[in-house]
Parts: sequence; C-alpha cells; structure tokens
Amino acid sequence: MPDGERLLGSAAATAPPPAPELPGAAVFSHSRLLSAFEAFLEPLAMVLSLWGLVWFFEDRLTPSWLVLSIVAFALAYPGRPQLRASASRVVADTVLGWAWTCGLLLAMGYAIGYLDQFSRPVIMNWLWMAPASQLLAHWVLRQAAPHLIRLQGPPLRAVVVGMNEQGGSLADRLSMAHYTGVELLGFFDDRTPERIHGRARHRRLGQIREIAEYVKANRVQLVYLSLPMASQPRIKQLLDALKDTTASVYFVPDMFVTDLIQGRTDSICGMPVISVCETPFKGPSGLLKRGSDVVLAAIILLLLSPVMLGIAAAVKLSSPGPVIFRQRRYGLWGQEIIVYKFRSMTVTEDGPDVPQARRNDLRVTRLGAFLRRTSLDELPQFINVLQGRMSIVGPRPHAVAHNEFYRPL
Repeated sequence: MPDGERLLGSAAATAPPPAPELPGAAVFSHSRLLSAFEAFLEPLAMVLSLWGLVWFFEDRLTPSWLVLSIVAFALAYPGRPQLRASASRVVADTVLGWAWTCGLLLAMGYAIGYLDQFSRPVIMNWLWMAPASQLLAHWVLRQAAPHLIRLQGPPLRAVVVGMNEQGGSLADRLSMAHYTGVELLGFFDDRTPERIHGRARHRRLGQIREIAEYVKANRVQLVYLSLPMASQPRIKQLLDALKDTTASVYFVPDMFVTDLIQGRTDSICGMPVISVCETPFKGPSGLLKRGSDVVLAAIILLLLSPVMLGIAAAVKLSSPGPVIFRQRRYGLWGQEIIVYKFRSMTVTEDGPDVPQARRNDLRVTRLGAFLRRTSLDELPQFINVLQGRMSIVGPRPHAVAHNEFYRPL
C-alpha cells in the first residue's frame, strides 16, 4: 500500500575505449568471491594431492596422514593472491611457498620423531606432486574466474571523479582488469581534455557538477572520488548531491587517511579506497544472504499458504477489486520493482500522485484495517523475496510517487 513495508526491505534498487594492454600477464582484480577461492586454493590442492598419493600407495587414510594434512593445511592457509601475477611469478611463489612449508614440516617431524610414521614413496612423490597440483589449481581458477564473476550478476557500472594521478591510475587499472566485475564508464573532471595529459583513452563524461544527474540517469552503482583532500567544501557539496542516488561512494586517497571519515577501508585493483556509503552485502556475503532469503521465504510461504489462501478469499469477498495490490517502488541501485501486498483499500493507486495513508483513512476497508494492523497484508512480499526483488531484512522502500515527492527535501 502507499505506506512502506514494516518488515521486508528492498534487495533489488557507452563503454569507454579499451586501454592498451600492459606487457606480461593480464591484469586481474579480486572480487570477494575470487578472494575466498584463492584463500583455500593452495592448501586444498596440497592436501588433496597427499590424499591421492596415500590412496594410491596404501589404499587407506590413517590418522597419521590426517594429522599431517591438518598441519600442512594450517601452514599453507590462506593462499596467496595470484590472479594478478604473471605466470613466472606464480611458479616462483608456489615453489618457494612449498619449500617453506616442507621445511617446517620436516623440522617438526624430526623434532618429535614422527617421520617414521609415513611411507617414503608417498612423501617423495608428494614433494613434486604438491606444487604441481597447486599450479594446476591456479590455472583452473584463472579459466573459471570469468564464470565466477558472472555468478555475482552483471558488471557494476562505475565512474571516477577527478582525473589526477590517483584517479588516472585507478581508471587504468579498472580498464585493464577484466575480472573485477566493474565496468568503467569514464570520468568527470572540470579541466578541459587538453589539460588532462595522458588520459585521452578514458572517456570524459562531463564536469563534476554534472555527476549526480549522470549517476541517476545511467544507473551508476560505484563512484570513486579522486579529489584533493584539501578541497573539503567541494567534496561536501559533491557528497550532498550524491545522497539523492543509490550509488556506493568511495574515496581514492592520495595518502592513507584514517581519521577523515568513519569509513571502511577497501581496495580495488590493488589501490586503497575508503567507503563513504556502500551496499553491505557483496560477494560471498551477498550469496549467503540471498541463499538464506530464498530458504526462509520458501519455508514461510509453505507454512503460511493456508493462511494466505484464507486471506485472499476474505479480500475477494469483502470488497470489489483485485486480491493482490501491486505498486512500483525503488529497489537496490534505484531500480523500479513491483511489490505485492494483499489489497487493504478500496483503491489501487500507483500513479504519479499517491496520497499517503492516514489514521481513519476512508479508503481502508474493515478487513484491510485488520490486515494492516497485524502486518498480514505484507505476506505476499515473500514472493518478492523469492523473485530476488526484496530481502527479508533490509531497507524500507516507499511508493515511487512518495520518493519523487520528498526527493527535493
């Protein structure tokens, strides 16, 4: 109805010319999902290669081998980020890391007299099998990286504000990093293109004062501010303008500033950024939240289906009109979504002018008053959760008409 949800929240609100390739391997950036895979990659490959050799030579996995597996995993975890490294760097780091792990294992085994518990053929073959399996796992992850990125949805649209040294470096890295899950649209800067030396390959989208309108018109999801920290009035004015958008905003500092704002530090393509406002659930956290939403919504709909059928029949019999009321609201990234509720009024308003519900509103039916008082009118929104438009716990969206009416305030 015209007033917002009281429980459920929203979960769903021309490319620049490519930069020239750098020599060596392609430049990668780490999404949180890829980082999670990389952390487990080396230790898991090491342990699996050991288990395979044990089963090949001895046909059974004894407690001694399990203890060795646990110790080896603990020494190797977390694995080193290697997606942005060249092939030669990956090989060198893998061999050196394995040599360090082997040295520690041998020293520990010798100190406690545990070496005699293990088969010599298994250990000798593990010396070369472990690094080989790690390199194979790295290769597989490189091939799978584009598909893992796609699991997180379409690329996020990003712009850089300020084409200084830091902004230009970030734009270069975003353009060359093919697995960030971020699409760089271009940059904003008040200087003319002639004064921005060496950045002609990135598209200039306009002046800084135009950023807010561009973000709203083009559904930009990430804004990277690369402005001098001394320009505080200018930065504040820009942040005030961006409050009317759903974009996540980050500073790209020219120095490591921790007392500027109470923001979380992060990195993009190896460059430090400071979050001003951002979407909290991304990568593995977002997948976990989405999975829990689907499971809980399915269980709730299954358990409450008799109640919902009874309410639907009561709504249909009590007053003329549809059972389900559909209304446009803003979801994640400012996208319009359709929200479902049991109809509790005699009208189904969803135009440019939607009067706010009031106490003793004559539009509310007798059954609707009970449904609204008990929040039972919101049960169909669990269908929105299954559709991916909303989340069980999240922000409270309002009717599009109300958003637009109060937007200038």
